[in-house]
Amino acid sequence: MSAAERNARFMRRAVERAREGIEAGQTPFGACIVRGGEVVACQHNVVWATTDITAHAEVHAIRSACRELGTIDLAGCEIFTTCEPCPMCFSACHWARLDRIVYGAEIEDARAAGFSELRLSNREMKRRGGSPVELEGGVEREACAALFRQWREHPESRAY
Repeated sequence: MSAAERNARFMRRAVERAREGIEAGQTPFGACIVRGGEVVACQHNVVWATTDITAHAEVHAIRSACRELGTIDLAGCEIFTTCEPCPMCFSACHWARLDRIVYGAEIEDARAAGFSELRLSNREMKRRGGSPVELEGGVEREACAALFRQWREHPESRAY
């Protein structure tokens, strides 16, 4: 399997999880953490369900992966997330020592959908903070951007 096929496979898992979240009245974000070609954790955003503004899909997936692996060190793992992580989530990925962040939609897509995003890209955070985490964007971008449209059509959609 090529790297592009592998990326698409795991991103599709994150997209599926985001769709589950939308149907549950959550926001259109999903994230999967993978180690050695196997999914360790795959979660959607649960901010509204938990009334926890930090319960973004990436943070929820990191928490689940740490519990599953019994460690806070996720070196050797990568995260596939439907949207470029916000600064909080990028920092959590850095602190968890994830090797790589693979994302679909851009943070500006989330901003355009009504989310209160800071205008600070992951590339800029990596550069300014000196993080070793690798970044790859635009994977399954159309499918990830379509999540925002699906979410807007859901009767319970609300941003934060």
